[in-house]
Amino acid sequence: MTFQSFIFYFLSSVLVISAVGVITARNPVHAALLLVLAFFTSSGLWLLLQAEFLAIALVLVYVGAVMVLFLFVVMMLDINLARLREGFWRYLPLGGVVALLLVVEMSVILLSRSSGFGDTALPPDLPAGYSNTKELGLLVYTEYVYAFEIAAVILLVAIVAAIALTLRKRKQSRYIDPAAQIGVRRKDRVRIVTMASEDRPDGRTRDAGDGKEGRQA
Repeated sequence: MTFQSFIFYFLSSVLVISAVGVITARNPVHAALLLVLAFFTSSGLWLLLQAEFLAIALVLVYVGAVMVLFLFVVMMLDINLARLREGFWRYLPLGGVVALLLVVEMSVILLSRSSGFGDTALPPDLPAGYSNTKELGLLVYTEYVYAFEIAAVILLVAIVAAIALTLRKRKQSRYIDPAAQIGVRRKDRVRIVTMASEDRPDGRTRDAGDGKEGRQA
């Protein structure tokens, strides 16, 4: 076994273990951290395939932005772990059947002779002036341009739908109008009421405070 093969099997083992840990971890923070580990090991596999741009993009975009945002959201939300575990055993049989089918399908594909997985050779050495980013851009905007545009439209629709669901008006929602709050005047907030004094039967003057105390008594 060569050193490159050893690195491949090592990273693949770490990737599989971390991926299983993502779906089996009971703590959402632990699941997010295991997903970060899975992304890092995936970038290592991309480097073995000489796809440096994809490896760097995976680390910068997913690990550096998306997963950090996930961790902030998970830690800010007060997630009730006991409530999340309530429906685990109810969906376990169906999830186990689906996982078993996926493992069987992957095993059939990888172990069959027609797949050619065992005969796959290592990628050839690239010339000095080769640009992985340039070749990826040429493929995306020439051969896969329609699939790229469809994916962009789907993402745009998803963004618009998320904003529409967030900003829809609800009867129970309370919000403050900044324009009305800034344009308020002093007389709209404070009102001074002048009340005339009244005479008591004993000849003393009764003011508003005395009357209030008498009513409270």
